[in-house]
Amino acid sequence: MNQEARPADTFLADASAHGWRAALPAAQWLRSYQAKWLANDAIAGLTLAAYGIPVSLAYASLAGLPPQYGIYCYLVGGLFYALLGSSRQLAIGPTSAISMLVGVTVAGMAGGDPERWASIAALTALLIAAMCVIAWLLRLSSLVNFISETILLGFKAGAACTIALTQLPKLFGVKGGGEDFFDRLVILGGQIPDTNLAVLSFGLVALVLLLLAERYLPGRPAALFVVVVSTILLSVTALGDLGFKVVGALPQGLPSFRWPGLRVRDVEGVVPLAFACLLLSYVESVSAARALADAHKYEIDPRQEFLGLGAANLGAALFQAYPVAGGLSQSSVNDKAGAKTPLALVFASITIGLCLMFLTGGLKNLPNVVLAAIVLVAVKGLVNIGEMKRLWRVSRYEFAVSMIAFGAVLLLGILNGVIVAVLASLTLLIGRVARPHVAVLGRIPGTRKFSDIERNPDNTSVPGVLIFRVDSSLLYFNVDHVHDAVRRMLQTAPDKPKLVICDLSTSPQVDMAAAKMLSKLHQELVQAGIRLQLVAAHAPVRDILRAEGMEESLGYFGRKISVSDAIDECNGAADPAPPPGARLMPV
Repeated sequence: MNQEARPADTFLADASAHGWRAALPAAQWLRSYQAKWLANDAIAGLTLAAYGIPVSLAYASLAGLPPQYGIYCYLVGGLFYALLGSSRQLAIGPTSAISMLVGVTVAGMAGGDPERWASIAALTALLIAAMCVIAWLLRLSSLVNFISETILLGFKAGAACTIALTQLPKLFGVKGGGEDFFDRLVILGGQIPDTNLAVLSFGLVALVLLLLAERYLPGRPAALFVVVVSTILLSVTALGDLGFKVVGALPQGLPSFRWPGLRVRDVEGVVPLAFACLLLSYVESVSAARALADAHKYEIDPRQEFLGLGAANLGAALFQAYPVAGGLSQSSVNDKAGAKTPLALVFASITIGLCLMFLTGGLKNLPNVVLAAIVLVAVKGLVNIGEMKRLWRVSRYEFAVSMIAFGAVLLLGILNGVIVAVLASLTLLIGRVARPHVAVLGRIPGTRKFSDIERNPDNTSVPGVLIFRVDSSLLYFNVDHVHDAVRRMLQTAPDKPKLVICDLSTSPQVDMAAAKMLSKLHQELVQAGIRLQLVAAHAPVRDILRAEGMEESLGYFGRKISVSDAIDECNGAADPAPPPGARLMPV
């Protein structure tokens, strides 16, 4: 299909793109851009800017930075991502989890110095950009799949609770404090009697308006409406005299180009922080991008997303911002507003830039309690109660793993919670592979086929024959488990078998340790007067086993022999083995 004949809703990378075009998606979608998309992208950009400005102000407070730094994230993040990102609706900016991660971690590094705090945040974004380029070069996009959705479910819920607790003091009009979740909870509980009722009432009204708008006006910039109205109320009424804390005057104009004033060796712990931010930003961004791509019937390039996020964070590092990512909430706003291409992000950046140049003075009397309300509504989406209920119903084990990640965030903080989540994911993966299911097979009634007899009680056992199948590759870290499982099968068998059949149809790979285990099992069975037969091995598996000389000792196990053939041969009904001269030929 040529470019002119492509449907309007199609956005696929040019399969023939190569060289610099392959790494620059903007050069591909601009060639096929249609004039009728311009209005959609412009409206989406204006809507995204209207959504992003108040949200970014709130997230900057989570990061411990001046409010304008959040706006800078939206200004430069989307602009740089539009050049290299592969998603057409993904919106780039600060997110609640990354903002909180930056805030709580940099607090201990900055020593109360605001300028050092901003420099560390920018340095973190620069490190993320460098890590993204390295990950792109090494093609590490598939490694993120090792972080299970189960772990992320618990992590996100823990992060939401942690973030919410940092905002509740603002909602109640008290000072708050504390170093960790439970410390903050105790301090907040002690300060409840000092609640400023005017601030609390104002915040609750803002919360209700935002929640109602989220339900009945999805995709609309309701937060901007609440921000404008609340700022006007504090500017023209006596509410400002009732103890409201406000944002204050924001610097007018665009951010200046500035290289981070610190080096990596100047800040202990900045590399783990950057890695944790990269992990969160990539997982969140790719998840959101895939969801939107599925809805619009196109595909993203997970590897290319490293370059897109790297460019966005490079821009953030060089223009007075902090780490950015693609969040599902802002991306949904962009999508529902009609975005067709990443040009919507360019329009959003232009709109935000104009606001920074001419409208910053209007936000001087914006109350902090409204920003707290915006954050509370935003993090609500991180807690997926329905998915937790489903997990409890389907797998109590995975639910427990999810709760470990949840508890780790609450007890250890978001940064250590990310590390625990990664370790838990890897432990879960290794545990599953290290202890694969070893099935005892029985004959499916009326057929010559065999399946797991435990799952299919109507299957029939074959007298004098034990058939087992390992539902995994056979590798050095699981061969002991398989060996022990087969031993238990032999010990619990009602009668001593004369033949043991190992069905390798579900074992696509074996290594040297697996070959030695099978050889050892063969020797043990021979001593007990039992024969071992291998069947249905994949070609690479047969190559390794033959290289180990196992066909000489076990007999033919090529592709021409099946479980039924081995049983027939054992019973003397047939002899499926090829002639002696062809016995060792690779097949």
